Amino acid sequence: MSTCTLCDLPVEDPIIDVAIDGEFCCRGCLEVARLVDNGEDVDLSITAVRDRVAAEDSQPDVPEGAETAYLSIDGMHCQTCEGFIELLAEEEDGVHEARASYATEMAQVVYDPAQIDRNAISAALSRLGYQAHGPDEENDSLRSRVEFGKYRAVLAAVLMMPVLILYVLFIYPVYLGIYPESFLYGSTVDAMVFGPLAVWSTLIVIGLGYPIFRGAYVSLKVGRPNMDVLIAIAVLAAYLYSLATYLTGGRDPYFDVAVMVLAIVTIGNHLESRVKRAALGNRADLTDSRVDDARRLDDDSEATETIDIEACEPGDHLLVKPGERVPVDGQIVDGTAAIDEALVTGESLPQRKSVGDTVLGGSIPTDNAVVVEVGPENTSTMDRLVELLWNVKSSATGVQHIVNRFAVLFVPFVLGLAVLTATGWFVLGNDPNTAIMVGVSVLVVSCPCSLGIATPLALAAATRDATDNRILVLNETVLERIDDSAVVVFDKTGTLTTGEMELVDVAGDDPDEVLAMAAAVERRSSHPIAAAIDDAAPPTTRSVSRFESADRTVSALVDDTRVVIGHPDSFDADEWTIPAEIETAVTDAYESGNHPTAIAWEGVVQGIVSVRDTPRENWERVVTDLTDADREIVVLTGDDERMTETFANHPAIDHVFAGVRPESKEAIVQGLRERGTTTMIGDGTNDAPALASADLGIAVSSGTDLAIEAADAVVLDDRLDAVPEVFKLASETRGRIKQNLLWAAGYNAIALPLAMTGVITPLIAAVMMAVSSLIVVFNSKRRLLSANGDQVAATDSSEGNDQLGSPAHSD
Repeated sequence: MSTCTLCDLPVEDPIIDVAIDGEFCCRGCLEVARLVDNGEDVDLSITAVRDRVAAEDSQPDVPEGAETAYLSIDGMHCQTCEGFIELLAEEEDGVHEARASYATEMAQVVYDPAQIDRNAISAALSRLGYQAHGPDEENDSLRSRVEFGKYRAVLAAVLMMPVLILYVLFIYPVYLGIYPESFLYGSTVDAMVFGPLAVWSTLIVIGLGYPIFRGAYVSLKVGRPNMDVLIAIAVLAAYLYSLATYLTGGRDPYFDVAVMVLAIVTIGNHLESRVKRAALGNRADLTDSRVDDARRLDDDSEATETIDIEACEPGDHLLVKPGERVPVDGQIVDGTAAIDEALVTGESLPQRKSVGDTVLGGSIPTDNAVVVEVGPENTSTMDRLVELLWNVKSSATGVQHIVNRFAVLFVPFVLGLAVLTATGWFVLGNDPNTAIMVGVSVLVVSCPCSLGIATPLALAAATRDATDNRILVLNETVLERIDDSAVVVFDKTGTLTTGEMELVDVAGDDPDEVLAMAAAVERRSSHPIAAAIDDAAPPTTRSVSRFESADRTVSALVDDTRVVIGHPDSFDADEWTIPAEIETAVTDAYESGNHPTAIAWEGVVQGIVSVRDTPRENWERVVTDLTDADREIVVLTGDDERMTETFANHPAIDHVFAGVRPESKEAIVQGLRERGTTTMIGDGTNDAPALASADLGIAVSSGTDLAIEAADAVVLDDRLDAVPEVFKLASETRGRIKQNLLWAAGYNAIALPLAMTGVITPLIAAVMMAVSSLIVVFNSKRRLLSANGDQVAATDSSEGNDQLGSPAHSD
């Protein structure tokens, strides 16, 4: 059996293309290969594309006998956590390789089960505030962490108030000359103010500061200092200086600086984490559609036993009842049924299959039971799709990560600058306290609060506006990067179309009779086409008996006349008379994007009933809006090529790839990424790996949980016209982030020289830092989109955060 040149999947009947010397599993892979190989815009051969796909495949080289564990990691709060989790795992005996993803808060660990088990790995990673657990486990601690984070910002503000009240009532008036300096040295004031101030500040620094100190430690441990290091240095410098001043009898401590820095950073971190947490939900949703057990038939009887799916062996016969999922890929050895493969292939219509036909693990027989023989590899297509989703999606870089990389240089620079400044002041003849105070001022004023929250606050505000406009942002980097999209890929069924079948035409000498005959038979079927015909036909009193189902057709006696209904290609011209006008009607149906079904009796195909998955009313405007920035528009579908003419002929659409296998979608998207940043828009479970594999993924609300988990953003209320709003919001957000970063950088450029020259004290430095952060906060708070999607600068908000829609047909 050959394999596809692009995606390397096995294929029984490959599509051959001599021009690029390849064999392909579907038309989609072939067209992408041609698109990249012909040199248009990209100087890469198909071999290079295939090598890239193989290189980006996240499956590690697993040693013989090793197993791979996927663990969810609670407590990750920046990219440096990835390196620390990997370090913890690889320190354990028996672990061959570990990779962590901040974007999905997951870790992939390759290990030797003879040396270490999954529980031991989870225990090894559950340290310093991290908590590892199976992705399919309910985790109450995750919920409690989210709830704690929800109130942490409020807690920070409340805890800060007693410290600030003491400063406002007693210390600041002395600094401002309202009270004499002797006021702070009275026994009553001393006992009432400075003792409680030191104790309370210590508790705040330990309690609120722990996550920041942990983040700083982790980043230093893996050799990648981040913003937490700068914040920790500023807080500790202000606190330790203040504590030393108090213990040595001084009465000018700067506990307020340490507390204020912590409070502001905590609030900023909460706003950032709120964006992040929206993407992480309960990991159990990913495995809802997976099959855990199977009914194995005894060789000598009709009895069945329920076994674990892992116990299935090639050649076993499994009984699958109507409505149940096929456990593994295999071949039907008994029975005939309409197989719904929408979940795994994207084919919008169930396919009738019988003995000898291949069925995919995860598909569903809708009307009859079948017996499936387990294939040679005992694998499930559904499981492979889920594994693709786990493996493909990785953390993405953005402005915040650039800022964190900048911190690698900024941290030693600020430390050196503070030491150099303090030393210079001391050498110039100033007393040690003055020199230390100036050095602390440099550390405090350089505290990167405004720089650190410039991006997350703008993203949080953008997420607020998105939610008000019924758009759920699951990955904050989507608003940083989506505006750069060079290729936008649309799934067809359920995205550009409604995903629901409806009758659009009846052709024949007597259309009413054709429809009546069709409805009489189809009322016995559960096929989507049958439902569309039944809904459109008037009630009937015709007698129907002897209903039968065969490959691609169904039949019944209607008033003693045998009526056969099925795919037009199933009516052999040698056995049936097919009038020329019927053949023309079939061709016209395909050209109109409809699905024709033939109705025949008395040896003649009497008519055609056409149904269609109706295109959304606003799909043309949506694809046209997205071409304004010279983006390349691609439509991807598992449907027959003849049903895509409506989209292929539209001037705004550059390419339509039809008949695409589900496993191939991920490779096709990878190939398209060679043409530039690629955004995938879909709704089906089979789209999940493609959504995750794309640079950015947008799911519509009618999509399944698996697709939503893979996406970076979700359009609620089934509104395709909201997709352009995501791009508009992203453009505005990018501008807001630039404004914040420009202010933050400008602040540091001005404040650092002032601190070095002693113009500002630590208190003034803290106030400047607070004002700088507040400016960023208020700038971020300004609304980017109104409730109807227009760009405005108002600050009003509207509610709207309902749950996601329910699944519909997938493509």
